[in-house]
Order: sequence, then structure tokens, then C-alpha cells
Amino acid sequence: MTDPVTAPADPRHLLRALYDTAVQRALPAHTLGAVLPEPPPPGRGRTLVLGAGKAGGAMAAAVDALWPAASPLSGLVITRYGHVPPAYRAAPGRIEVVEAAHPVPDAAGQAAAQRIMALTQGLTADDLVLCLISGGGSALLSLPADGLTLDDKRQINQALLRSGAAIDEMNTVRKHLSAIKGGRLAARCAPARVVTLLISDVPGDDPQVIASGPTVPDSSTCADALAICRRWGIALPPAAQAGLESGAFETPKPGDPRLAGHAVQMVATPQDSLEAAAAQARRWGLQAHILSDEIEGESREVGKVHAALARAVARRGQPFERPCVLLSGGETTVTIKASGGRGGRATEFLMGCTLALQGQAGVYGLAADTDGIDGIEDNAGAIITPDTLQRAAAKGLSVQAHLDRHDGYGLFAALGDLVSPGPTFTNVNDFRALLIV
Repeated sequence: MTDPVTAPADPRHLLRALYDTAVQRALPAHTLGAVLPEPPPPGRGRTLVLGAGKAGGAMAAAVDALWPAASPLSGLVITRYGHVPPAYRAAPGRIEVVEAAHPVPDAAGQAAAQRIMALTQGLTADDLVLCLISGGGSALLSLPADGLTLDDKRQINQALLRSGAAIDEMNTVRKHLSAIKGGRLAARCAPARVVTLLISDVPGDDPQVIASGPTVPDSSTCADALAICRRWGIALPPAAQAGLESGAFETPKPGDPRLAGHAVQMVATPQDSLEAAAAQARRWGLQAHILSDEIEGESREVGKVHAALARAVARRGQPFERPCVLLSGGETTVTIKASGGRGGRATEFLMGCTLALQGQAGVYGLAADTDGIDGIEDNAGAIITPDTLQRAAAKGLSVQAHLDRHDGYGLFAALGDLVSPGPTFTNVNDFRALLIV
């Protein structure tokens, strides 16, 4: 751990320490203890744990450790491959954790979702269902609606990921083509009491959007899902088209009696993590400014806007005096226009930012996903420095060419600037920090 009052001298180390602080704030072991509900009275009801998401394994481990040993506890949670905490993998507890694919669903996720639905059979009003939901659950909790196949869902999901659609739009489509998301899981749990604990990875922290809202009522409609598919040119198989047009795939709505009395508790959010990083920077004597936890848009364009602000600070001391750090979160998008590249939102942001900075002295940056994975690679993101363009040119690399083919991983790996913590076992989405000295 870094000394809380002594800032790292190396800007790279400082930025990495801020990222680590943000991640630590969102770890389930640090957040769940204060929000767990009381178990059912002895001899009256049982506690069933269900869930999905990149933080699912860590949430399950935390609940298992915190839940009274004498109180019955069982359940099933799905997480991404490689995202089960090592200690829980070595010594599994009372909650089973299975792994599946993300961001494109696979058969393991479908089988686990079927098992979760089966576990809801026989629940009574005396039972408690504790639902552990975090980002990534949309792909991990994959159970196609009637008439659809897993391949249908995979193709639609891939098209959405490549389209540039925002996360709320993608999840509106996903939940309407699902037999478990959009409140359907909670409806299956009736008449049991349902408590949902959420780790947010979406701008605005809307429970309906996080993991496509499997345990909360859904205010979007089949018509909305159709409109989104038309807007982004998403081709639908005949069964999906028919189900949406007829309304047969409609989700449980607010006021549905099956979801009455359910509780929802947010346990970690992007803003929480940004505030933790800002507090750490201030302890080091740096001014810290949180731009927003809800930034969306094309990653490279968001990078350009951040660069313009950093240049204004570096050149004119406006709108903030230097030295300072600018922090932001949210979920940007990458519209895939070329194939063959390796990268994700964070490295795409950094390439756009680097080109716009044009070697501006005194500006350093880090962008990384708080789950430890940027896209589908083994890095969370990367770091840029004032000489990134110069070092790239010395190696015969064009930042613009790498950006054109969405190959941030290839660029920053060659420069030795990847940030690769491995799976962090939480997920509050993008973390960005620009240091201006």
C-alpha cells in the first residue's frame, strides 16, 4: 500500500495507485457487510443466493464469510471465466460459483441460468432470496426467450457490441429477448422476499440497466427494443422479430404484484470509486476534480475532449490550477469499423487522447476498466505520457494507424505501457485519470 500522505514521485506510479484505490473501494468484501439483511428466523424459511456478474464470485465469497454459520445458506452465482477469487476457488463455501463467457454468452452461461431458474421452484413467503448482481450479468445470465437459440443471442449480442449503441440501449434489447432478465428472475421467486444487492457499472446507476435488471421491474418496452435495433441496424431472426412486434416478449412492469415489497440496495458505484481516488490524491496534496461518473460517447472522441481540457489546464491554468488530477468514469463505446485490432474502450480513449495532446508537456494519463479487463484482452487499460507519440515513432509505430484498426493493445504492449492487474473481482466500469503537473 502507498503511504497515504506521501505521493509517489513517478507519475506512472501515482496514476496506478489512484486506480488501485478506486478498485479497492468497490471490492465486495469492503462493502457488503453494512447492507446484508437479517436471515429468516430459525426454523422459518431459508436463504437462497442467486446472482450473476463479473463481481459475482467475490460477492458470493463475501456473503458466505459474513453470513451467520448457524443460518442455512445455499445458492448459485455466475461469474466470468477467471473471476473467482483464488481463496474461494481453493476452498468453496456454501454458495456455488460457476464460470461462463463474457461479453458473448456461451453454453455454460445458459446451463447455469437454467439451473438458477430451477432453484426458484418451491420458494415460500418465509424464504429470503438474496440476489447478487453486477456488471457483466447480461452476457453471463443467458437464457433465450421462447423460440430463440443461444446462437441467435450470440449473433445479436455481437452485433450490438460492434454497433456503438449505449449500454442502456443494448440492455433494453437483451432483456426483451431473455427468459430471465428484465425482472423475470424476481417474478419466478414469488412469493419469497427478494433483496437485490447491486454493484453498478452503468452511467446513472439505474438498477433496470445493471446486468439487464433480472430482479427489478422494467419500464422499457418491446417497441423500444425494436426501435433500438432499427436505429443501429441490428438484424433480428424471425422469432425475435415476431416476439417483439407482438409484445409476447414483454417484461414485468412497475406495479407487478409478483415484485411487490422487493428491496434493492446499491453497494458500490462508479462515483464511490472516483471519490475514493480523489480523496487519496488530496491526501497527497494534489487538487482533484471529478468531471463526471456518467461520461458516455465514442471512446476516441471522449479522449479528445479530455485532452482539450488537460491542455487548457497545462497551458493557461484554466479551468483548474495545476498540479491537479482530473478523474472521470462512465461507459464509453467503440464502433468497430475495421477488423483485426486488439483493444477495448480504455486503450481507444487513450489513443484519441494522445493524438489530441500532441505531446503536451506535463500531462500523464491512465484509463482502465475496474474489472481488470479492457475488452477481451488481458489488460485493464494503459498509461500515456508526454513522450508517448515520440516513443511510438521511434519504434516505427503510428498511433493513428493503431487507432484506425482499434489496436490499442498492440500499441501499448509495444511501448510497455499496459496496465495489467488481472481480474480485480469487482466492476464499476471505466476509470480515467489525467495528471497535469
